[in-house]
Amino acid sequence: MNKPTLTAFLATPLVLAAAVATLSTPPVLAGDDDQVEARALLQRGEILPLGRILEIVQERVPGDIIEVELDRGDKHGWEYEVKVLAASGRVLEVDVNARTGVVRKIEDD
Repeated sequence: MNKPTLTAFLATPLVLAAAVATLSTPPVLAGDDDQVEARALLQRGEILPLGRILEIVQERVPGDIIEVELDRGDKHGWEYEVKVLAASGRVLEVDVNARTGVVRKIEDD
């Protein structure tokens, strides 16, 4: 019969904490070209800065930001999809209009 060790017991929260810390400053888009496009959108005033979007999200859903994507939607233009690990342990997806900062949707991921 195997008994869990203290090391194994502590390892899971430590690994999770390290992963969350690593993801706390997430990329906006996937590749280098996407980063260039995001910067151009920002400079043209088509999207808000990521920092402002994260402030808006944190006001609505406190927790740890674990992922951010910037997508072009069909109906609403550019949209940030922000995943938040809430204090409850649930992962929530927050969709924010990238131009206006209006939170469009909050749902379980």
